Amino acid sequence: MDDEPSVLKSLSRTLRFHDYETKIFKSAYDFLAAFSEGTPACLILDVMMPGMTGPELHHRLIEANIHIPTIVITAHDGDQEWAHHSDIVAILSKPLQNSALFDAITIALRPDKERHEHLEAPARLSARRSVNLE
Repeated sequence: MDDEPSVLKSLSRTLRFHDYETKIFKSAYDFLAAFSEGTPACLILDVMMPGMTGPELHHRLIEANIHIPTIVITAHDGDQEWAHHSDIVAILSKPLQNSALFDAITIALRPDKERHEHLEAPARLSARRSVNLE
């Protein structure tokens, strides 16, 4: 999710062009209401979101024992301090560079064992192909 709808639409178009299925959520609350643990996915979220921030959403997911590979996007370098959990695949600065985003998605969608070896952290999910834009 990004606080700018035009950024979300552009990102979604880019990912769909590269054969990723995307779902856009207007808020973290909408994402939580729609989330189904059996659905393969990775999560792309902005630190600053309306209603519930990225760190708050991530904390809620951890509290609910939901582990989803997450790519954090931020416009502020200092926002990276909270994101040292094993589910965080990458922290990317705005403006996003497509190559860095696609590298992060590739890591997030790898089978658990490969992602674990790459990140040197516990991996908990199967191979993923769908991307949720939060």
